[in-house]
Amino acid sequence: MRERAVRAIALCRRIAELSEEPGRTTRRYLTVPTRDVHDLLRARMETLGMSVHVDAVGNLRGLWQPAHSIGKRLLIGSHIDTVPNAGAFDGVLGVTLALEWVAIAQQLNLPLDLEVIAFSEEEGVRFNVPYIGSRAVAGRFDPALLELKDKEGITVEAAIRDFGLDPARIYEAVLDDSTIGYIEPHIEQGPVLEAEGLQVAAVTVIVGQTRMSITFTGHANHAGTTPMNLRHDALTGASEFVIAVEDLARRSDGLLATVGKIENEPNVGNVVPGCSRVSLDVRHAFDTDRRAAVADLLAKAEAIASRRGLSVTSRQLSDQPAAPMDERLTAFLAEAIEAAGFPIKRMTSGAGHDAMVLAVRVPTAMLFVRSPGGISHHPSESVLVEDIEASLLVAQKFLQRLAAEVR
Repeated sequence: MRERAVRAIALCRRIAELSEEPGRTTRRYLTVPTRDVHDLLRARMETLGMSVHVDAVGNLRGLWQPAHSIGKRLLIGSHIDTVPNAGAFDGVLGVTLALEWVAIAQQLNLPLDLEVIAFSEEEGVRFNVPYIGSRAVAGRFDPALLELKDKEGITVEAAIRDFGLDPARIYEAVLDDSTIGYIEPHIEQGPVLEAEGLQVAAVTVIVGQTRMSITFTGHANHAGTTPMNLRHDALTGASEFVIAVEDLARRSDGLLATVGKIENEPNVGNVVPGCSRVSLDVRHAFDTDRRAAVADLLAKAEAIASRRGLSVTSRQLSDQPAAPMDERLTAFLAEAIEAAGFPIKRMTSGAGHDAMVLAVRVPTAMLFVRSPGGISHHPSESVLVEDIEASLLVAQKFLQRLAAEVR
């Protein structure tokens, strides 16, 4: 397994070099580097004897069907888009590991069909809506998504066409009826496994997530002639809201709430800000708690705006329910972890993943691998060879267990 682990890591690092920005890993949905990643992964898939195609939403898909196939398909993979200035392993590792899962299945002469998928979009960076790739595969692609525009005014539909694909055929991306499950290997992106001295874990649930845009509008005016008591400063209102978000999350068990983006207008040093727009990301394993927190924060935004003579509007970008993983597949993963000689660890995922979208369509499970330093979405993101090797030992045990169960 050592050789397989080294190969999976090396392929991640090669893919990290395929970027929109020199010296930084940034790869948004269907930008030029996506095609380069497809070429690299396609070559590896074809070496494994897989049939390969790109579906109409831009997902790269490779299928291995053994001669003695029993007609049952397991989907394995993750995403290949990134946040700006990303690390080498978020998402991409799930794809390179999936290819090693295929090699293991071939070596074991297992009768399962294996489909490896490299989702084209998960992060929501280019069009401010995540999971475009997995929505299509799960049969949950809303045609209204085609009208979304990026900062350059390019629509999703135009991006798909520019990539040489036909958006009218997106419905064909839906997973095959023979699919019995989806497995997503992924770095933890947090510090829990390292803190507990563990290498791998089975995910039990992915937290629900609400993403919103909150806009505070006041009145831009001269910074030197407008008295403090007569100002309608949108940025100070937004700033107070940011602190309120942090305060609520700190006081609420299990709640994660973040403001990660601020847009300020006119954004000039000697002008009182007239408009400030902030992002809001709220997550919780229990949907009722998450939605209650969102309602509380919107009420706080209204109160802040009223007190400061501002107006406030909100726009919901996504509302993703918590996604429990399939109990049977998760049990198989836990058994595989134990059979591979590691302590069983079950844990919640605080990050969103394509698995939460697939889970409503097909039995789904996730295998976490330790993130050194708990670091992700950062260039210093890393993995340890021994942890990747451990995950592949678990994969072997899991595939053997699953094949025996579905024969």
